[in-house]
Amino acid sequence: MITMSRRNGFRFVRNALISLSLFSTVFSGHLTAATSNASKPNIIVILVDDMGFSDIGCYGSEVPTPNLDNLAKEGLRFTQFYNTGRCCPTRASLLTGLYSHQAGVGHMTEDGGQPGYQGHLNNQCVTIAEVLHEAGYFTAMTGKWHLGHAAGVEPWTRGFDRNMTSAAGGFYFADSPGAKLFFNGKELSPHDPSVPKDWYSTDLWTDYGLRFIDEARDVKKPFFLYLAHNAAHFPLQAPAEDIAKFRGKYKMSWDKLREQRRAKQIEMGITDKSWPLSPRPDMVKAWDSLSDAEKDHFDNIMAIYAAVVSRMDRSIGTLVDGLKKRGVLDNTLILFMSDNGGNAESGPEGRLEGKDPGSAHSVVYCGQSWATLENTPFRRYKHFNHEGGISTPLIAHWPAGFKAHDELRTQPGHLIDIMATCVDVSGAKYPTEFKGQTIPPMEGRSLVPAFENKPIQRDAIFWEHEGNAAVRVGDWKLVRFHRKGAWELYNMKTDRTELHDLATEQPDQARELAAKWDAWAERAHVKPYPSEENQPVANTPKKKKGKAAKKEAASVQ
Repeated sequence: MITMSRRNGFRFVRNALISLSLFSTVFSGHLTAATSNASKPNIIVILVDDMGFSDIGCYGSEVPTPNLDNLAKEGLRFTQFYNTGRCCPTRASLLTGLYSHQAGVGHMTEDGGQPGYQGHLNNQCVTIAEVLHEAGYFTAMTGKWHLGHAAGVEPWTRGFDRNMTSAAGGFYFADSPGAKLFFNGKELSPHDPSVPKDWYSTDLWTDYGLRFIDEARDVKKPFFLYLAHNAAHFPLQAPAEDIAKFRGKYKMSWDKLREQRRAKQIEMGITDKSWPLSPRPDMVKAWDSLSDAEKDHFDNIMAIYAAVVSRMDRSIGTLVDGLKKRGVLDNTLILFMSDNGGNAESGPEGRLEGKDPGSAHSVVYCGQSWATLENTPFRRYKHFNHEGGISTPLIAHWPAGFKAHDELRTQPGHLIDIMATCVDVSGAKYPTEFKGQTIPPMEGRSLVPAFENKPIQRDAIFWEHEGNAAVRVGDWKLVRFHRKGAWELYNMKTDRTELHDLATEQPDQARELAAKWDAWAERAHVKPYPSEENQPVANTPKKKKGKAAKKEAASVQ
């Protein structure tokens, strides 16, 4: 006969209740700070570059992306998730849970002379890696950093235990001009003997991601991996055999492909059939008006782009297979998204330069004509705060954490929500102070309620980049083109393709949202704007100035 004292009996019941409570919270997808390392989920955040809203199969594309499509089938797809419309601000918001200006990256990596435009992560923010490291996670990064690379602002100084990164991308092959790698804080030659020979960056990032995951398992820690692809950013480069698979397929025309993607999106429930397809911009020619040489030029460009996206999908398949082989896929939360919409830089013609387009020594840009397809069904592009610039796929996959599979989530979300989500599921504590600095509260909200198809409680979502600006409250969105542009008002439920401006019909609603945006701009360090000498040329590649810059800015409206 087993007996126990009254005190021991109390301890037994208390411990049993604690164990039951922890089991319950893990099963529902929420974790507490008391959760052991063994129960905490691993987290992988995958960010791709310059990929439009409709560029993967499960969001309407004809480009084969079976691995991402399978993650979506086994997980969730968000239909109204947002980025910031540009690479550096997106990375700042994603990693810190703040609006990019609050983290010091309101524009790119140049110093704009104002607190919101320092050009690198400031000391008044924390990264997901810093927060999760404090919670017992092994933190790693592979891929494109692009948040400043001076001493003290590199990834290895911002909480990442391991890294294999590039400062800002700009290459795919080991032989690409300017290829440069950083491994755990040390600069490597692209042909360093410790690096796989003849590497392709899309594959390299996954290879090292899995190596770092093995290190985490060796020390018995949950892992956080931030995998930041430079795909599908210019200069577009891919192996010749991958490009060959797509040559000729894009002579079908961007007009027909836009209709085809939209039809597929409607069938899947990604978009609403009541939203008309945004019209083809005046600067983009009707396909049938092109010469055979022009059609071949454009087909070649898009074949290279499709090869880059397809190869990126293949690398994600390699990552998922690696997680399965290691027995860690089920308790790994994977979040996949893009940093901005399709890129219209280089105008409607795009660029196709080099003896062997798509090779290491070539320079290829999609340009406005194909970016219009990439952002189907929306208006405008990267740089802008209209839907084509800021809408991204979001795939969420977590077998142990989700009851639902192959479902859509229509709750609006933003990159600022990624930090809050990581804190929620990991049981980490977001600090009020870090390294002697006061840290502002997170701006985002956890996506965990949306995983369970519950609403996300928030007041508004805000944007600003190069004077382009927007605010969304519920179904209402106020947006403008640059600082001197008039505010436009749209109802996202009935008109997400932004074709019917209601600003004159609903002036009170427009004024209320404009006032809300102005208050946020003051609070979030959007204002003061950069000094005149540091002002970027709006919506154009940095190298263009004067008439050339103005012409290109006009072309992508």
